[in-house]
Amino acid sequence: MEKMSCRPRVLLCASGSVATVKVPEIAVRLSKTAEVCVVLTKSADFFLQRAKGYNAAAWAEFQTATQVIDDSQRVITVVRDEDEWEVWNIVGDSVRHIELKDWADVMLLSPMSANTLGKLANGLADNLLTCVARAWITTKPFIYAPAMNTDMWNHPITAKQLRVLDEFGYKMIPPVEKKLACGVVGRDNYCAFSIHIYRKSPYSNCPCTQVTEASQLSIVSLPSHSTS
Repeated sequence: MEKMSCRPRVLLCASGSVATVKVPEIAVRLSKTAEVCVVLTKSADFFLQRAKGYNAAAWAEFQTATQVIDDSQRVITVVRDEDEWEVWNIVGDSVRHIELKDWADVMLLSPMSANTLGKLANGLADNLLTCVARAWITTKPFIYAPAMNTDMWNHPITAKQLRVLDEFGYKMIPPVEKKLACGVVGRDNYCAFSIHIYRKSPYSNCPCTQVTEASQLSIVSLPSHSTS
C-alpha cells in the first residue's frame, strides 16, 4: 500500500462480533486525522453489511469515503480475506499481509471476538487479519478491544489467553459494563471509540499524539511521515 500523506496510518481490524456494526463510525472518526485501512474477517464482513441499520449516517459517510475514485484522496480503504490472493500470482509478487504490516503505524483490533482472541494467543494465521497479526513487529503498537458475550468473557480460558497477549506487549482497551446485543447486562462490550482517535502534531517532524476523550490512555506515539 502506498503511503500518501504524513498522517498516521491505522489498521482498523474487525473480527466476528456484532460490535462490528460500529466499525463505520470508528473508521470515519479515525479518518479525520489518520489514513485508515479496515481489515475484515469473513464474519466481520457479515456484521458490517448490517451496519446501516445501526447508524445510517455513519454508514453513508463510510460508504462515501471508501468509494473515492482517486486513490490519492481516499482516506479509508477496506480489505478482505480474498484480497490476500489478488496481488499474488508467482513467487516474487507482493504479499498483502506483509504490505499491510509494513504500511501501518498501529494495529487496532476493534472489535476482537473470542475466536480471534484464541487464534492470536495460539499463533494461528488462517485469514488476512491473523496473518497480519502474526507478522506484526512488536515494537509497533498493537491495541485490541475485546467484544464477546458475558459467559465467553468469564470463561477461564479467556483470562489465560489475555495474559498471552499481554506478554506479547499488546495493549487492551478494557470492556465496559452495559446492555449487550443479547439483552443481558455484562462487562464484555468494548469502550467508546473516542479513545481510538489520533491527531497529528502541528510540527511536521514531531510525533503524533493520541487524543483520549474517554480515558487517559498513554498507549502510543505515532511517527510523522513524509509524502514520498
